[in-house]
Amino acid sequence: MKIAIAGAGNVGRSIARELIENGHHVLLIDRDPKALKMESVPNAEWLMADVCEISSLDNAKLDTCQVLIAATGDDKVNLVASLLAKTEYGVPRVVARVNHPKNEWMFDSSWGVDVSVSTPRIISAIVEEAVSVGDVVRLFSLQKGEASLVEITLPEEAKCLGRTVEEVKLPENASLAAIVRDGQVITPHAHDVYSAGDELLFVATAAAEELLKSCFIANN
Repeated sequence: MKIAIAGAGNVGRSIARELIENGHHVLLIDRDPKALKMESVPNAEWLMADVCEISSLDNAKLDTCQVLIAATGDDKVNLVASLLAKTEYGVPRVVARVNHPKNEWMFDSSWGVDVSVSTPRIISAIVEEAVSVGDVVRLFSLQKGEASLVEITLPEEAKCLGRTVEEVKLPENASLAAIVRDGQVITPHAHDVYSAGDELLFVATAAAEELLKSCFIANN
């Protein structure tokens, strides 16, 4: 798969190395000559260009890429690059980095973003997930589909304990994706039984997210 990364700073280069190790073809784009540290990712293609300019993206042959990752440290640049990639070049998948939480609301399909990645949100979610037993914690937003990956850790008093997956009716637009138990990831089946300490991972819309807790946790 051919992947273009806008922004060749520490974040962009780290992403590039991971993707190349996984067998993908990567193009790193940055307008700052100081960022073009080609020796740091020797197997990537490099292009000194402004990702906010059509002529630069033409030179990058963005229409041949399956994914654009907007990973600069400037939210305005990431939004413009995402919009151009989606509307002018029809890039199927656009992933954008959110640097400032106050801008997170803009990173959606109206700006061409399929998935936004907010470092502050991810860190806060990890902290919440570690301490919030019995609460619904949003881990990751899938903006294009207006859905999120959310987690519930079952406490000792959860009302679903001893019941099977098929016995607990989920709200509309919510799907149980996995059960993490004792460090093992379990693909849920109808006859699997819920246990205290289970970490349940769901894909759910915002409306369904609000209803999930009532399905598993006893009301106080």
